[in-house]
Amino acid sequence: MPIIRILPNAELCPAGDTLDVPSGTSICEALLENGIAIEHACEMSCACTTCHVIVKEGFKSLGEMDESEEDLLDRAWGLTPTSRLSCQAIVSNEDVTIEIPKYTINHARENH
Repeated sequence: MPIIRILPNAELCPAGDTLDVPSGTSICEALLENGIAIEHACEMSCACTTCHVIVKEGFKSLGEMDESEEDLLDRAWGLTPTSRLSCQAIVSNEDVTIEIPKYTINHARENH
């Protein structure tokens, strides 16, 4: 099984974490299933940018980005060349390291 390494995030994952996940799992699903409450205001339907993550390692091992994800990412806070929407980033067989940005475009955090 591939591993998702989460770099420390002061609010959501202060110590960082390492998750073993089945191939074919989205990063967002993996985080939520392991108690890391990443925002996902659109309920993982690729309609917002609140689940934006920055892929530090393993970017090319994730599934292809489609046009709707590319368009939405233009609105993400702290956009980088290796940014992905975690609800659309599907883990293959290789390990991935991610950073959860400090901010999202939401002014108030959603309760999920």
